[in-house]
Amino acid sequence: MNAKAKTKTSSGVSLEPHQVIIRPLVTEKGVHRAARNNHYAFEIHPLATKTDVRRAVEELFDVVVDKVMTQNRRGKTRRYRYRTGVTSGWKKAVVKLNPEHRIDFF
Repeated sequence: MNAKAKTKTSSGVSLEPHQVIIRPLVTEKGVHRAARNNHYAFEIHPLATKTDVRRAVEELFDVVVDKVMTQNRRGKTRRYRYRTGVTSGWKKAVVKLNPEHRIDFF
């Protein structure tokens, strides 16, 4: 595999692996999934595809990915005093790793 692999999304935007993954989602549910099922959650770039996520996780964390599941999370309605607004939507990826591999966030 190429050391500096750029991926081109369907919209024609080229994304580096460090641009695909915005941040890991370290939550109580995510830690439980990581310990039991070897699933890890990440917030990803909205234009990234499953193959982009697979490539980025394998390159950045040096692991083997078995499966990638993505979700588009809708923004929530929030109120402040007498005004209402909506938080931004975002994209989430849950990555299942090969049983021999692990990612340590701590």
